[in-house]
Amino acid sequence: MSDAAYNLKERVRAFWQANPCGVKFSDAEPGTRLFYERVEEHRYRTEWHIPEAADFAGANGLKVLEIGCGLGTDGAQFAKAGADYTGVDLTEAAVELARRRFELFGLKGNFETADAEKLQFADASFDLVYSHGVLHHTPDTVRAVREIHRVLRPGGRAVVMLYHRDSYNYRVNIGMLRRAGAQLLRSETGIKLAHKLTKEPLENLREHARRLRSDSESYLKADEFLNQNTDGAGNPLARVYSRREARELFRDFKEVELRTYFLHKRWMPVLGKLLPRSLEARLASRWGWHLWIYARKGEGD
Repeated sequence: MSDAAYNLKERVRAFWQANPCGVKFSDAEPGTRLFYERVEEHRYRTEWHIPEAADFAGANGLKVLEIGCGLGTDGAQFAKAGADYTGVDLTEAAVELARRRFELFGLKGNFETADAEKLQFADASFDLVYSHGVLHHTPDTVRAVREIHRVLRPGGRAVVMLYHRDSYNYRVNIGMLRRAGAQLLRSETGIKLAHKLTKEPLENLREHARRLRSDSESYLKADEFLNQNTDGAGNPLARVYSRREARELFRDFKEVELRTYFLHKRWMPVLGKLLPRSLEARLASRWGWHLWIYARKGEGD
């Protein structure tokens, strides 16, 4: 690994160590039953497609590896369904919180800190590898997908969610609305207006404003603007993938199916609140922010 790649990986690790994914969706004390219950309620209320898309119920009896276990929210669903579950994450913070969740709720699972690009598991160890919203944050996503292929048994499946390039959220919200709105961050009055319009916490908007003032040229570059406007100010790396790019990424797999979910209605002015779920699902099937890849390893691989 080059020095640049190593430094980027360490920045990714530090960001997620300080900001475990999902913590901001609960105001309860982290590590308490109420904390996990509120995180779970928020997740499956706003991303109501996940239980069906992930097919937790179908994991009974399978050896499941989750790459990027986060707080253990999805992992708990696999475990409750009867899977032999293992969760890994790049950060100790996530692993500790996920392990605590399983202990509190009486669930069985194994956890360890691991790098998606260098998994410490033998070839053909798992029936299913699941990763939701993680691999677009690792510097060498191609290598991570090769590792998934390696640790899957022949005939095993990968279920992976990546951010979708041809989505409303990327093309319109991030590419147009947020870029135009960045101009509001140049003054305190503008920051308060942005808060009123978007409901984004003031402290988050002020951190974006600080980064914009520090180096506006860098902040507004396409790649860096994407980094900063996906998972929070300070996020060092995020990528988006088209359907064609996703198929290329999983080219070593025998079968690949793609679906898109999650319209991210929060960033659809006025209309978002009015959409019935049936129409939301139809729109998300074309312009959804979450690109789900369902890939099966060949029997002879």
